[in-house]
Amino acid sequence: MFSKPAKSSSARPEAPEAPVARKAIAASLIAENVTVNGDLASDGDVQLDGTVRGDLRVGRLTIGESGQVEGAIEAEAVDIRGRVTGSIVAQTVRLHASAQVIGDVIHTQLAIDAGARFEGRSLRFEAPAPAMAALEAPAAMEAAE
Repeated sequence: MFSKPAKSSSARPEAPEAPVARKAIAASLIAENVTVNGDLASDGDVQLDGTVRGDLRVGRLTIGESGQVEGAIEAEAVDIRGRVTGSIVAQTVRLHASAQVIGDVIHTQLAIDAGARFEGRSLRFEAPAPAMAALEAPAAMEAAE
């Protein structure tokens, strides 16, 4: 009465499931009339036209002319047209003519348009050569003794 029917031998084996395509993530927008007090993290793109008082860790950050950040930024790429007070760590950083940055910028590529205001240090990512690191290590140990 409750027994399973026998499977027929003519049934085709099931094909393995195709990998699910990853959906593109829409960029997040923080509008001009929005203020965020606290840290912000995202794997995707962020368009900032409002104010963030806290640290940002995002994939790509675009700060519009009305955008402001008071805190540290860590991203793959940063385009700045607004104001940043804090350090920036990114592979590529571009300061447009209306940008105002007060803080250090650690980067692989840095572009500064005429008219941009930048007060701080520009530090380039540099991977130390293995031979130089080996030479510097004994010297540092001797200095510590």
